[in-house]
Amino acid sequence: MTIEHATVRTMPKPWGSLDLHPWSEASTTDGPIGELWFERPGLATPGTALLLKLLFTTEPLSIQVHPDDAFARSIGLANGKTEAWYILSAIAGAQVAVGLNYRRSATELRAAITDGSIASIVHWHPVHQGDVIFIPAGTIHAIGAGIVLAEIQQHSDATFRLFDFGRQRELHIESAVAVATAGPREIQSPPERLSDARMVLTANSYFALEQIDLAPRSVWTLDAPKETWLLAIEGHAQLGSTRLALGDAVFLQADHTEIEVGTDGLKALLAYPGPNVNPDALTERRAAGANRIPHTSPRAPLAPAFESAALKQPEPPNWQS
Repeated sequence: MTIEHATVRTMPKPWGSLDLHPWSEASTTDGPIGELWFERPGLATPGTALLLKLLFTTEPLSIQVHPDDAFARSIGLANGKTEAWYILSAIAGAQVAVGLNYRRSATELRAAITDGSIASIVHWHPVHQGDVIFIPAGTIHAIGAGIVLAEIQQHSDATFRLFDFGRQRELHIESAVAVATAGPREIQSPPERLSDARMVLTANSYFALEQIDLAPRSVWTLDAPKETWLLAIEGHAQLGSTRLALGDAVFLQADHTEIEVGTDGLKALLAYPGPNVNPDALTERRAAGANRIPHTSPRAPLAPAFESAALKQPEPPNWQS
């Protein structure tokens, strides 16, 4: 039974930022920070199936692709990397690239990587606060400048670079061609509202990602039969002895906790392993301004979630973005 206030590990990146506010007070005196990894406290804690991050970009990331489980295991890794992004903020004109503008053969893709024209054939589109982008393994993608996003992913750092915008880091051409789906992105399933407080943003074989919106001064029970991450993106709340404020994350597993929402409400991201959505993850115990405990229906087994079609592709070692 586990409820933990997550610690944060800073990851310097050449495309990162020197200003992490208001999301973090982490030091940037040694250079730009590109990623904040939320981790369980303590050196002896078991690993997690999912990795929750914040990303800060002042330059575009490399154009890259991640392997699927099969390719990852073929090169000695535990698993591949499917991920999803939630846009926390974006400057005017900020863009991400997902997929190619039309399908290419492996020979054409290799040539585009070699001569750098890959940057002109990925499909760039604008993003805004609140957008959600699902990136199955094998999807060629990039994140542009001026974006802060939350990412939930399989716990892997396996990345193959196809193009690096002049930064002269190593490219991984053969591995990228081997794992990439060299065509447009698949259609993403739309969010599904479960209740006034819960919206499933995306659900797949690896994780479910929800947005929860809790009214000021309401009280809820958060039930986490499996590994569960909660990240505050607006407002604040109290979870037992843990205060949850903007940019804070909590890890739970095989446990439950009471959420006492603050005076400005709480908007948060909730993530846990897929493929099923947990219908009982969040139960209102007391509405805002009420003293009564509302009736709740008996627990039902976990219900199947809607699922985005996953691309089947391959993967490799611990390359950086």
